[in-house]
Amino acid sequence: MSALRAVASALAVPRDTTSLELMDDPDCDRDRLFATYRQFRAVNALVAGWRRVYLRDVRPVLDRTRASKLLDIGFGGGDIPLALARWAAHDGLRLEVTAIDPDERAHEFVETRGLTGSGVDFRAASSSELVAAGESYDIVTSNHLLHHLDPDALTGLLADSAALAPLTLHSDIERGRIALAAFGAATKPLDRGSFVHFDGTLSIRRSYTAPELRAVAPDGWTVRREFPYRLLLTRDQTLTPQGSPQPAGVPSAT
Repeated sequence: MSALRAVASALAVPRDTTSLELMDDPDCDRDRLFATYRQFRAVNALVAGWRRVYLRDVRPVLDRTRASKLLDIGFGGGDIPLALARWAAHDGLRLEVTAIDPDERAHEFVETRGLTGSGVDFRAASSSELVAAGESYDIVTSNHLLHHLDPDALTGLLADSAALAPLTLHSDIERGRIALAAFGAATKPLDRGSFVHFDGTLSIRRSYTAPELRAVAPDGWTVRREFPYRLLLTRDQTLTPQGSPQPAGVPSAT
């Protein structure tokens, strides 16, 4: 065990809670920001694992006749909510997808890309605004959002998520030296035209490890480790016909 602890210690990357990503600067270069949004689709397809999450956790709770409502928080380039809507439609399942981001630049990006008429309701809004408006959904998702938040904002996001939907799936990176080295090397060629390399490597340094995220997650939330270097923070209060909580990804009995 001591040898394993020594290896783990050698591979540990200290968490950076003070540095800010370039894209979070309201005065950052717009062209590089929009290039970053465009590249999110390829990056997320390679590392984010949302196809797996859809098949295991989202699809089993959808229906062919009753429309389910999904809210994606912090949509960025819009690729994740668009993919979820597309997969559900392909499977013949009814899913109404709303995607929100308080950053007006993200909304401007999806408008300039012609994505606002693509079957996803993109809005410039925050989760707290939807809670205040009394909105409700069946599923809440986010991708690479948790590491952007300070402790108070994280607490607020999780409270909003619990108020908005019975099933929440927040996906993010797990910090690690191998992840940092691999992502840094793979994205170095993109360094000059977008923020993907700089912000992506900083995102890894800002992200939680599984024990760290478990330590700050409220009661009722579960942290799953996913491949490669992923964390899925979940809360599942969906009910079986008998009225007991149903584990995520397990279809109701019919």
